[in-house]
Amino acid sequence: MGKVGEELTEQETAIYDRQIRVWGVDAQRRLWVVPLPLRNGSGAGHGGGGVGQGKALMGLSKSHIFVSGLKGTVIEFCKNIVLAGVGSLTLNDDRLVTEELLSANFLVPPDENVTRGKSLAELCCESLKDFNPMVSVSVEKGDLANFDVEFFQKFDAVVISCCSLLTKVWTFFLLVENKLEDFSNENTSFFSMILLLIMLPMQKSVNAKCRNLPRRVAFYTVKCRDSCGEIFVDLQNYSYSKLELSSFDPFLQFNLVLSTHRCTFYLEGLYLAYHIARSDEALKSLLMLLQKKKEETIECQLQYPSFEEAIAVPWRSLPKRTSKLYFAMRVLERFEVLEKRNPQDTSADDLPNVLKLRKELCEAQCINESQIPVPLLQRLLAARVEFPPVCAIIGGVLGQEVIKAISGKGDPLKNFFLFDAMDGKGIIEDISG
Repeated sequence: MGKVGEELTEQETAIYDRQIRVWGVDAQRRLWVVPLPLRNGSGAGHGGGGVGQGKALMGLSKSHIFVSGLKGTVIEFCKNIVLAGVGSLTLNDDRLVTEELLSANFLVPPDENVTRGKSLAELCCESLKDFNPMVSVSVEKGDLANFDVEFFQKFDAVVISCCSLLTKVWTFFLLVENKLEDFSNENTSFFSMILLLIMLPMQKSVNAKCRNLPRRVAFYTVKCRDSCGEIFVDLQNYSYSKLELSSFDPFLQFNLVLSTHRCTFYLEGLYLAYHIARSDEALKSLLMLLQKKKEETIECQLQYPSFEEAIAVPWRSLPKRTSKLYFAMRVLERFEVLEKRNPQDTSADDLPNVLKLRKELCEAQCINESQIPVPLLQRLLAARVEFPPVCAIIGGVLGQEVIKAISGKGDPLKNFFLFDAMDGKGIIEDISG
């Protein structure tokens, strides 16, 4: 492994047989060998060229994934990404095991003799190595906020959880870009001003560090509260290619009369009535005609905002059908910042103060408070442990998105994914301003 076009070994083919059948050998190679595009856009994107790996690449390395905050959702993601066969996975979580952390973590054995004196990352590392010995799994100790920009340069994707809003965003870039005059700009939202005032003295966020690198690093945040989950994606300026089937030739879009036996087909969005002959040869010829689809390579490009830019988008400018869960998550993030709470360090007793904050934000954003239902806030506030089935769903979606970004296969998510088990809906919201 490690060279473009290198053939998979028999062992690799046997281990990854199922997924190779789904996304092909080319995509599987990219999980080990990925392009490292420059930030100014030269070279293809992650998996740029999407269909085929023969295009010129600026540099090569095995795909390296960094994960911080090992809660249930991230554990599911780690399991999925290791089984998929990435080059390496680095874990960061120095917390010791508690009963709460065990609620949705199947990688940690419930044996005090085994867990004593070991961090959560160390314990999970040992278990993940057993899932796929061909993937290098390691531990990086230290506080996430203390890692410098150069540290993240060796990774192709960064996934963080269990961190505060202050760690996720860094508004210094916004202040530099918009200058101090923006404080007097009537279009500057109350939201943006609050963020600037609170977070200006804080350290650079992980997202900002990833954006400040000479090459593109995919950035993801994930959280799970009770039966709800959220994923944020930042692929910066992302270019990729995809295969699409062209429309049928006009001569196929008519009623074909071959006999008195009638069948109706639904094909490519068209209801076509066909009279199919009794002859098998006639039926075979008809089906062969219908299967003549022309594949076209479509070049696509997406521009992603940073987390800071996304959450600063005024609520009143968002579509009326925007997920209520999105607004609820932002209110709770703001509450944790103002109260200096750790992520999810809330309870039902906080509801009166949260409702007061909800009212202030809704008035400032000119939206109705009904967009953030009280029952939803109550559920999110009372969530002390994660709901394992929701962790599995969110972790599965996250794993899929990271594989897309690395392999260049499939349309990536832009830029929020929200899931609520109460209605069973998974919603993608493009919050880009």
